[in-house]
Amino acid sequence: MSEPPPLPVGAPVRLKAFNPPGHVRTPYYLRGKRGVIERDLGMSHDPEALAYGWPEIPPRRLYRVRFTMAEVWGARAERPADRLDAEIFEHWLEPDDAA
Repeated sequence: MSEPPPLPVGAPVRLKAFNPPGHVRTPYYLRGKRGVIERDLGMSHDPEALAYGWPEIPPRRLYRVRFTMAEVWGARAERPADRLDAEIFEHWLEPDDAA
């Protein structure tokens, strides 16, 4: 199985809004939110998989994704144009065709 091509910097993405059982590193408040790829951080072992004893899962691509406070907090954002960056593994991301 070949690895998918990396998402380009600036690509609009949306975090998947699923709730797998157990502890995951992807912040709940970002699930379902739209952002853009800020940086490709390369391939890395997923600490979630390692913590559950699944070392056979191959490394996954890790991205830094940028969100605006307006996207994250909506009308409650005190400074809507401020940004938040989060490191997110590729399996949580999908292209945001609505952007």
